[in-house]
Amino acid sequence: MQWEVVIGLETHTQLKTKSKIFSGASTAFGAEPNTQACEVSIALPGVLPVLNKEAVKCAIKFALAVDAEIAPRSIFARKNYFYPDLPKGYQISQYELPVVSKGTLRIQVADYEKTINITRAHLEEDAGKSLHETHEGMSGIDLNRAGTPLLEIVTEPDMRSAAEAVAYAKKLHELVQWIGICDGNMQEGSFRCDVNVSVRPKGTEKLGTRREIKNLNSFKYMQQAIEFETQWQIETLEDGGTIHQATVLFNPDTGETRAMRSKEEANDYRYFPDPDLLPLVITDKEIEIARSEMPELPEEMKTRFERSYHLSPYDAASLTSSRSVADYFLTTVDGCGGEPKLAANWVMGSVAAKLNEEGKSIGDSPVSPLQLAGLLKRIIDNTLSSKMAKEVFDGMWSGEGDADSIIEKRGLKQVTDIGAIEAIIDEVLAANAPMVGEWKAGKEKAFNALVGQAMKASKGKANPTQVNEILKKKLSAS
Repeated sequence: MQWEVVIGLETHTQLKTKSKIFSGASTAFGAEPNTQACEVSIALPGVLPVLNKEAVKCAIKFALAVDAEIAPRSIFARKNYFYPDLPKGYQISQYELPVVSKGTLRIQVADYEKTINITRAHLEEDAGKSLHETHEGMSGIDLNRAGTPLLEIVTEPDMRSAAEAVAYAKKLHELVQWIGICDGNMQEGSFRCDVNVSVRPKGTEKLGTRREIKNLNSFKYMQQAIEFETQWQIETLEDGGTIHQATVLFNPDTGETRAMRSKEEANDYRYFPDPDLLPLVITDKEIEIARSEMPELPEEMKTRFERSYHLSPYDAASLTSSRSVADYFLTTVDGCGGEPKLAANWVMGSVAAKLNEEGKSIGDSPVSPLQLAGLLKRIIDNTLSSKMAKEVFDGMWSGEGDADSIIEKRGLKQVTDIGAIEAIIDEVLAANAPMVGEWKAGKEKAFNALVGQAMKASKGKANPTQVNEILKKKLSAS
């Protein structure tokens, strides 16, 4: 029997606000445990939540980015469950009426594109954190994270492979950073994914029983977890077993998933409207304010790069893979006087190669976009050949200074004087009569050898294009 995997994602996106969603306490990461647990966070009697307006604006921006519906009126509910890191005994979330619904996100997987439907995105508060390794034989509770604003983004079960799920998660991860609503730091828990996985016989419509893999904060682990869980479910069914709905955890050390508890349904949480919070009403004016603060979206920028800069779809997609890469490229283009293809080649070539080699992001590049632009100017005005430019770039990367200072220090200025190049070629032709004879006999390799001799004679400083042109003329005239 052939099986088909069905995957849906729930992503907890920590919103980039200075204060918590229902209080003025700080959301800064890394503070001493419980130093940012205010009266609202720890649910002292008599305290009341007050909604953070900036968190609402973040939700609006996300809706605009995925072309979703924005509810003019939504409601906060209490999601009831008991756990040590939830002092109130309930989490304030949205249930029946979420702030965002019916969006889409287009992803690229290998050689095909696919649209993933976003069911909803709702605002909620985060819980605290249980610490199991700080005290031997005991668990600690840090409530600094309690009350941190989250936007939980839920998809339809539209994905049919681990590759599609990872492509969606990566695209969403980049989008929320691009529009400035999340810092995307997965190690700090700012972007966490729960993955619902089920399998069914290929060709059938009925969904299988799903198991939810919780709190995946790595794309690599997501891929591994889905692949293991899919195979486990298939093998269980083929052996005559039954899949029971459950919440499971992934162990990266073993590469396996294991059941943590039976999966709760909505009625287990006894949702009811929070009596301390008024309905959230969003006006057209608030939507337009959020829209005016939105950056150009990746797809729009990609199209602009193709049309205005005449870049290939591949180049345009690579340069809009992240906002930091796009900003670096645009600054370079502006700085070098508007040579987009040359700038694209260097950003995707030498810069990207060095960053990958050293495991750095483009924001940590030792060569700033304006410094790169300075180097490209010297290619454009024929001061440097391509080979020389790479040598200068390596020097810039090592911290030796800008392009002009390295050119001056190393004496790397390219020879473009026609008379000087002609004199060099005349000497090469006179000293290499046998090669000239081979060229006249129809051996094309002899021409390349003569070019090499000319470049060697000029110590690599002669303009290669001029060398080729002048050599051809002199050989043809001889």
